[in-house]
Amino acid sequence: MKQLELLIREAQSLTDNEQEVQRVMQICNACRYCEGFCAVFPAMTYRLTFGKADINYLANLCHNCGACLHACQYAPPHEFGVNVPQAMAKVRLETYQEYAWPASFGAWYKRAGVAVVLALAFGIGLFLLLVMALGGTLIHAPMAGDFYQIFPHNLLAVMFGSVFLFSIGSLLFSTRRFWREISSEGRSLPAMAETARNVLTLTYLDGGHGEGCNDEDDAFTLRRRRFHHFTFYGFMLCFASTLVATGYHFLLGLEAPYDLLSVPVILGTLGGVGLIIGPAGLLWLNLRRNPAHGDAAQKPMDRGFILLLLLVSATGIALLAGRDTSLMGALLAVHLGTVMALFLTLPYGKFAHGFYRTAALLKWAIEKRRKA
Repeated sequence: MKQLELLIREAQSLTDNEQEVQRVMQICNACRYCEGFCAVFPAMTYRLTFGKADINYLANLCHNCGACLHACQYAPPHEFGVNVPQAMAKVRLETYQEYAWPASFGAWYKRAGVAVVLALAFGIGLFLLLVMALGGTLIHAPMAGDFYQIFPHNLLAVMFGSVFLFSIGSLLFSTRRFWREISSEGRSLPAMAETARNVLTLTYLDGGHGEGCNDEDDAFTLRRRRFHHFTFYGFMLCFASTLVATGYHFLLGLEAPYDLLSVPVILGTLGGVGLIIGPAGLLWLNLRRNPAHGDAAQKPMDRGFILLLLLVSATGIALLAGRDTSLMGALLAVHLGTVMALFLTLPYGKFAHGFYRTAALLKWAIEKRRKA
């Protein structure tokens, strides 16, 4: 009796979007036609009821590939109106808001749209340009790519390092809160290895059959998976470039600027190219995608993040091309503005989905070993 009361109380505490996921999962659990598509449906079969933690877990395990919608016999216009990708997308946004750290910043997810992120990027860039203009360094003699004549190294390291560390720390705290809610199971090395493989290869963007996801219609394509790969590995190459340059500076005593064929410049250039190809492709797919595949309210957040990645990579490559000219300072200010805007919005925008999804994938890797 007490357990029934707890279930009733929890059901009453669910949001409308969580109740919708609960409803469609109960229908899917009876049907099970899509069991081979992705991790969501096998994980679903381990449950007879769906509480808040289960719903948030499954929503973040969903990769929004759209395959189940086109395969579903109960999808709209059927009276059951089952739309798993859209229901899951709406709950995912709620989890970002609910588990955000600091908690009061969760509302920023609603404001992480195109206008906000672009205004932030251009606002910071404009501020830096004005500072340079007042200092008389906006137009200058060529400096052979020596950025630190414009902005001192230590100043940049403190400013950008502190913001980046806060952003990553915030995401880690948020993910920890999410993990403690969805799982009490211990981690294991095999499960962690499987999770890393699934994350690095984007396993569940193959549609469960290797042919890919659905975009604007019911045709399968691997485009979304490939553009995600360009984006992810482009970002990681840029991050690796920064780490190598930091090692050069502090460990080897080698200060920038670095030669075009040096490791930091090669890594940064390859990463910048990846961050143009990937986000450009994802933006193209986002504009074409069937609206039934996701939550229309999240489009501004998605597109704002994609455009910000494009701006960071485009301004970075422009800075590399013009680093030996008298416009280097202006190019540097614009690039730093976009990078700072990216760092400031990392914990409260689309970037967060990678952390929550990794946690959900880890739970799935552990769970299926326990059930085997």
